[in-house]
Amino acid sequence: MTPDRMMMDRRTLLTAAGAATLTGLAACDENTMKSVQARLNPTQAAGGAGTAAPAAQTPRVTPAAAGQASAVSTTVRMPTEPWTFARFNAAMQASGRPHAITEAQFTEIQARKPAAIERIRTYLDGRFGAHDPNVIKAFESLPREYFHYAYAQDASTAYQAYEANPKPWAIGHGSVLSDYLGQAYMTQLAAPKPTDVTLEIGTGSGFQSSLLSRIVRDAYTIEIIQPIGEAVGKIWAPLGYDNVHGRVGDGYFGWPEVTEGFDTIMLTCVAQYAPPELFRQLKPGGKLIIPIGQPFRRGQVLYVYTKDADGRVHSRRDVGVFFIPMTGAMQNRPLPA
Repeated sequence: MTPDRMMMDRRTLLTAAGAATLTGLAACDENTMKSVQARLNPTQAAGGAGTAAPAAQTPRVTPAAAGQASAVSTTVRMPTEPWTFARFNAAMQASGRPHAITEAQFTEIQARKPAAIERIRTYLDGRFGAHDPNVIKAFESLPREYFHYAYAQDASTAYQAYEANPKPWAIGHGSVLSDYLGQAYMTQLAAPKPTDVTLEIGTGSGFQSSLLSRIVRDAYTIEIIQPIGEAVGKIWAPLGYDNVHGRVGDGYFGWPEVTEGFDTIMLTCVAQYAPPELFRQLKPGGKLIIPIGQPFRRGQVLYVYTKDADGRVHSRRDVGVFFIPMTGAMQNRPLPA
């Protein structure tokens, strides 16, 4: 079966570390889908804190100003200090997120991490023929439990991290932390390099751009759900991730203030078509990775668009996916002619 025809049951994303023939990517589960549907249909359920931010592109940048280049690292950016329970506590406090995780739970979480890393390695070997060592190192460098947080309830869900059967986790306001195999797949698909500048549309938990930031020069990310974007914008500084730049806004318009453009633009939400402005912001040789399909329906497909040196755009179908929808201008602008 060719990759563009593959689709999987997201509930059986991985049943064993040796399962290397998986066929698709999932970004949300049924409960989260229902939550998003309710938020997008106010006649069926009252709106609330999860309403989308307006399409106006007033920057909210964290932690550096747009266009300010970070230093190029020739290796994956690894932690300079051990990740301990004390550091976890300090980072959670500095990011303004209370938690009730005990030291015993923290220890259990760390004990599960090596097996999760091995699942990722096996999965990428099966999908690409070989895993990118930098993707594995980037995963090893990130404390995934730090990104497990239920923002609507203001509570940490770190105890869920590194689950044996990878799946998406709701983080509140209709947003999700995607499963870690899907995030690994999209990262290796992007083939990030140390000199790259990337843009993610759909910040969510902040994990995907954090993962990219350990490899690339600068990682930009846009979130349309205001309470998520504002809360997640506080998580990078406590980790020392000074090359991640986040803002609240409508990703349909990209980030035009970054005048050099982007080597990779990655959407972590499903669009009905590829927004024209994103092609304009893609560098020659750049790559746009975008799920395309109808909201809340099967049949979504991950597309990879590449721009050649002459500015011509080429596309190919990749794998079947299941993502929450891109909101904002995507929902009220017709398909460009």
